Amino acid sequence: MAGNMKKKAARVEEKREKRPYAVAKYIRVSPYKVRTVLDLIRGKSVAEAKAILENTINGGSLPTKKVLMSAVANAEHNMGMDRQDLYVAECFADGGTMLKRMQPVSKGRGHAILKRTSHITVILDVKKAEGEV
Repeated sequence: MAGNMKKKAARVEEKREKRPYAVAKYIRVSPYKVRTVLDLIRGKSVAEAKAILENTINGGSLPTKKVLMSAVANAEHNMGMDRQDLYVAECFADGGTMLKRMQPVSKGRGHAILKRTSHITVILDVKKAEGEV
């Protein structure tokens, strides 16, 4: 019994993400709006991505900036990486739970209003030097 649990723990540890990352869950912005912002910063350096997010007027830019800075802090504090060497390797927004509300309409009926939430994930990585493979 304990042998199987150890094997499972080893498999889980093997598949775990080794790169620094941060996740913000249940953010009250539609994932569609967040994805447009994430497309702007994907593949950029951390400094460039931060500048883009500060100058973007979109509902998803502020929470995305917070997640980016959290991932940078995780990289510096937990893994001892340097901020200048990091870039946004992956970023994505998944849909979270929806708050369900009703809009009353004629004849005693109601139309559903879905207030969407997002789970924003930002994964960083270290830039490779020109000579490395």
